Amino acid sequence: MLTAAQRARVALVITGFLVIAASLWARLLWLQVVQPDHWVTIARRQHVQVLELPPVRGAILDRNLKPLAVSLRLTSVFADPRHMKNPAAAARRLAPLLNKPESEVRAQLFRKKRGFVWLSRKIPNHSAAKIRALRIPGVHLIMEPQRFYPNGHLASHLIGFSGLDTQGLEGLELVCDRLLRGDPGWRWLGRDARQRPVGAWDMAVVNPRDGLEVVLTIDRTIQFFAEKALDEAYRKYRAKGASIVVMDPRTGEILALANRPAFDPNRFGESSPEDRRNRAVTDLFEPGSVFKVVTASVALGTKKVRPEDKFDCENGSYQVAGRVLHDHTSHGVMTFQQVISQSSNIGVAKVAMKLGAAALYNGMRAFGFGEPTGIELSGELGGTVKPPQQWSRPSITTIPMGHEVTVNVLQLAQMISVVANGGVLVRPWLIREVRDSSGNVVQSFKPRVVRRVISSEVDGQLREILSQVVTEGTGKAAQVPGLRAGGKTGTAQKLEPNGQYSHSRYVASFVGFIPVEDPRLSVVVMLDEPCFPYFGGTVAAPVFRKVAIDTLAYLRQRDNIVLARHDES
Repeated sequence: MLTAAQRARVALVITGFLVIAASLWARLLWLQVVQPDHWVTIARRQHVQVLELPPVRGAILDRNLKPLAVSLRLTSVFADPRHMKNPAAAARRLAPLLNKPESEVRAQLFRKKRGFVWLSRKIPNHSAAKIRALRIPGVHLIMEPQRFYPNGHLASHLIGFSGLDTQGLEGLELVCDRLLRGDPGWRWLGRDARQRPVGAWDMAVVNPRDGLEVVLTIDRTIQFFAEKALDEAYRKYRAKGASIVVMDPRTGEILALANRPAFDPNRFGESSPEDRRNRAVTDLFEPGSVFKVVTASVALGTKKVRPEDKFDCENGSYQVAGRVLHDHTSHGVMTFQQVISQSSNIGVAKVAMKLGAAALYNGMRAFGFGEPTGIELSGELGGTVKPPQQWSRPSITTIPMGHEVTVNVLQLAQMISVVANGGVLVRPWLIREVRDSSGNVVQSFKPRVVRRVISSEVDGQLREILSQVVTEGTGKAAQVPGLRAGGKTGTAQKLEPNGQYSHSRYVASFVGFIPVEDPRLSVVVMLDEPCFPYFGGTVAAPVFRKVAIDTLAYLRQRDNIVLARHDES
């Protein structure tokens, strides 16, 4: 018979076992009921390796479905160092095929605690075939997409580029990244307790969803014409930079947009940020005399000035508002029509004083200046248009000729298209539609008409005036044989750091449309700091001429269009 002390000890032992059993049951209940997912996840990590399957990035195509950016499938090499039988020997065999130092490959293969390391991404197919033939345990190959730009620098500032993981970094590659990139898939590989592969790579697979295709308004052929002509002028006049926009004035579709300097998106790492900047939308400048198109439209629209009204241009020198205005050539009395065609600063200043600040400001805003165009590109700036209460005393004479305002090239294309299409502001746009890989249209876009800016009557008068700029005025170098063109030249002094206007640095430009009777093209050409001769009529107008001749000939052949011929006799 147990003594009292013995019974107490037995009771204590039994109680202890019961407490331990209860704790174990409580722990099992916690693991099985309350926290099962947590431990299942840990087990899955130990026994399953997950590999992401990248989708194929969607193509970027021109309006005729010609490729501007496509994705190729290349092979990448990775390894599981935990299952390398002889890492040193493997490094020696792999290094020359990967075009890497043996020491670098060896360091990657000896990382035993890592279950996955990239050895090389997107290698040539012949190297991949040789590595595959080696059958090295722990070394695997997988297909990955590689972005390729088949036209090199053509339209590079529009398209932009994507990085190693095909994520859009600049241009439309960045803006449309969510559409283009698609969604990744996944593949699971089973492993035993010793982390040895079991089963096949296709143990469980979720296939990737490839990206969508983006179709642009750009025409690759017209883009080539524009870039060729711009590049010739940029090199000939040793300009700091240059931009061109070719637009369908009826719809606002951008047919071509280019800048110089340019870059090859296939080797974007070799270019500087300066080369990659899309100057047509990011760079602001004082437009100079091309802005007289706005002044002329306001003058005619308010009916305060008629084409035949005469203005004394003071023989090239006119003191007003505390400063002296000059013309590039001395003129006496001229009609308003001649004031514009000969680009008289004095005549335009007198017109503006007749209009008043409020009318001029409202006209600028009606043309869309002072706000971004809203094109599908990042980095666009809206420019500066000061309200009349912020004008200085000379502003009424300087703003009408394109000083004290800043614009970008795209805004000028929007402006001249208003004149070319009958007086309506149509927003520039780049993306026509989005398609899946089977060619089915997922989303399509249409022209964006904002408002009427000038009446059809005023538009007709303005077109005739701008046609005289080309036939009789400062834009003679823009003439196209057999067709009437209209436009305006500009030569704007740039500001020096001290706030004074430079006498050595200029922005030369030309804005135009063709043919006058039924314009099919609006073109803006800008050269930043060209060497002498730096006048817009000399360096920019010939670019318009070359692009117009080549593009209209191409459109005649492509669309079988018939343009109204002009008898130059």
